[in-house]
Amino acid sequence: MGKLKVNQVKSLVSNNKVGRHSDGNGLYLMIPKSGQAYWMLRYTIMGKRREMTIDKVKHLSLADARYKAMELKKKVSNEEDPLAERKQHQAITIKLVDHLYEDWYADLATRLKHPNIPKRIYQRDIGPIIGRKKINSVSPLDIRTIIRGVANSGRPTVANDTLMYCKQLFNHGIKLGLSENNPASAFSVNDAGGVEESRDRALSLDEIQKTFEVFQENLPSFGRDNYLACALLLSLGIRKTELTEAKWSEFDLSNALWHLPDERAKRGTGITIPLTDQVVAWLEELRIRACGSEYLFPARRASKLPHMGKDTLNRAISKLFGREPGRKVQPPNKMGDIEHFTIHDLRRTFRTHLSICGVPYHIGERCLNHQLGKLIETYDTHDYLNERKEALNKLSAVLKEYIS
Repeated sequence: MGKLKVNQVKSLVSNNKVGRHSDGNGLYLMIPKSGQAYWMLRYTIMGKRREMTIDKVKHLSLADARYKAMELKKKVSNEEDPLAERKQHQAITIKLVDHLYEDWYADLATRLKHPNIPKRIYQRDIGPIIGRKKINSVSPLDIRTIIRGVANSGRPTVANDTLMYCKQLFNHGIKLGLSENNPASAFSVNDAGGVEESRDRALSLDEIQKTFEVFQENLPSFGRDNYLACALLLSLGIRKTELTEAKWSEFDLSNALWHLPDERAKRGTGITIPLTDQVVAWLEELRIRACGSEYLFPARRASKLPHMGKDTLNRAISKLFGREPGRKVQPPNKMGDIEHFTIHDLRRTFRTHLSICGVPYHIGERCLNHQLGKLIETYDTHDYLNERKEALNKLSAVLKEYIS
């Protein structure tokens, strides 16, 4: 394989060609599924193969990356391990928990598909409490304060995730020789959000009708955008963030198609979603409401995010149920005797009613963009677009009687 060219690097990065692209002599252009492109050097020392991140592409040109790789290879030829030297240097500068997090997150950002999840949890729930503390001064009491605070805010699942990330963070400190103990190691999910049980909540048609009637009656507080988001989730079965972070560039409304790209699909495999007439009508309304934004659901308030937040819909629904985390006095329950449900329960409701409509199992699972097993997906590459369109039309014909 020949050496990379400058224009080739620009093309690979701009088109997000995920993978490892060799420049020769152990230098690679790395383009992850999520996160920014970076340069990586592969080398062998003392019989062991090493991989070392050099820098992000936006900070280092191809020529500079080659020069840096050459310098590092010279060290290797002198039996000096540049990766070990870097870790030793980093250990000197890592004193506070914030510093430890930065070093830990730099590794996560290249490996995880959704690195923003641990980043958000650290910045919101962990860092404000212990970020400026010295690593060895953090005690189990500090960890308990963190996870109890999250659990008491009505976020049990996030409390469990927070505990998991605390354990990973301080294990990273042990790996670097910065600490001998992990202050979070003695805690379990029972100390955080509790054991999470699989949910089986799916709304009946009667509950769907009553729910959307309540949404409609409370539009001034609930919001038309939230109403349309819930209608789309129930009609298409997509995941919450796949919808709330969607861009108009993904849609071909003239042909009634939504091309969900790989990088935004939860399992890393995109899908073309057929759109019913009702869904297209809702999307046309949203396009007017978006006022020129590139997002279907642009942020309506000052926010770090340009689109609807991850908690917006669940918080809006919980408020109708008389639940509002962080408030001592809770709002009145406007949902009557309807059992509480979450946004993800709408996806389960979608799948349940596909089955009620007589949609075959494998078509229903394809509508959810679920994995059907490696063997099936290897030998059956058909996308069942027409069959999925028929299934969604069947469901739409049922739901139109219940969603205004």
